[in-house]
Amino acid sequence: MTRGIDDAAQAVYRLMLTDHQLDVEGLAGKLGLTEGQVRAALDQLAGLRLLRPCEDDAPGEPSGALRPVDPRVGLPALLRYYESVQQRAQLEFERRQAEISGMLAQFRDESAREDSQLERLLGMATVQARMEELVGSVRDELLTFSPGGAQSAASLQASRPDNEALLARGVTMRTVYLDSVRKDRATVQHAEWLTGLGCEVRTVPALPLRMLVIDRGVALVPIDPANTLKGAVQISSPGVLAALVSLFEQTWSDATPFGAPRERDEEGLTRQEQELLRLLGQGYTDEAAGKHLGVSLRTTRRMMADLMDRLGARSRFEAGLLAGRRGWL
Repeated sequence: MTRGIDDAAQAVYRLMLTDHQLDVEGLAGKLGLTEGQVRAALDQLAGLRLLRPCEDDAPGEPSGALRPVDPRVGLPALLRYYESVQQRAQLEFERRQAEISGMLAQFRDESAREDSQLERLLGMATVQARMEELVGSVRDELLTFSPGGAQSAASLQASRPDNEALLARGVTMRTVYLDSVRKDRATVQHAEWLTGLGCEVRTVPALPLRMLVIDRGVALVPIDPANTLKGAVQISSPGVLAALVSLFEQTWSDATPFGAPRERDEEGLTRQEQELLRLLGQGYTDEAAGKHLGVSLRTTRRMMADLMDRLGARSRFEAGLLAGRRGWL
């Protein structure tokens, strides 16, 4: 039989085709079904238009009785009905499929936009070329963190034409160096030259990473802050940029303007000495702390020896205890 008619309905329909005068009780008795099952089957057959009410004047038929439709008429009609149902279901499936495909395409587009907001730049030549390209496109503002200590005089000299061109165009430039560069003659001269052209320069004891932010719309940061040779990441994600700019502004507000004397706290410590104590207290080696401060291993050890002498300590461990007691940490 046609799919969609259950076994009980099929049995009732077949029996009614041969004996349409049977009532519910008679159908149930001959088929071994309950009267409830027969009534459910009749409802199903009527819903499928395989039963129709008898004519009021049909002889021998009680009023309201149902007669089976000739299968040569009813079943083809039922097939056409199911075909129409299937077609509607197919159209609905295609509509839903199009909706889902559209959602997936939108998700892929959004993912692609997110991926395009982060670009890995491998190799120093690639990083340098991209940096020159971005610096050349600056319209309003350039923010930089320059960790790593003093640069060579040749490198500083080579950067002058670009810096001069930017400042001549009215670009706002703010740069943060490490305090350690104040002892490097070439860097001091370069910073004085920059400030003379309108660039603002400040220094801090340590910087979290090397960073370049252009017009607050794109940034370059190292893939690995501990090893800039691995390359850089170009970022244009608004959320990440907002965090980087906030980091810059916080660092800038705590930095000392270049040319201003390095202040000491009430214990006579410079901020560089405070940072050295903090780094060593966190477990940094002399070499790692020196890299963080942008000074040589020899300078780091000299600074630590001076601090131990001022504390009256005979060992690094004792220096840590005494520094803690005095509130230096």
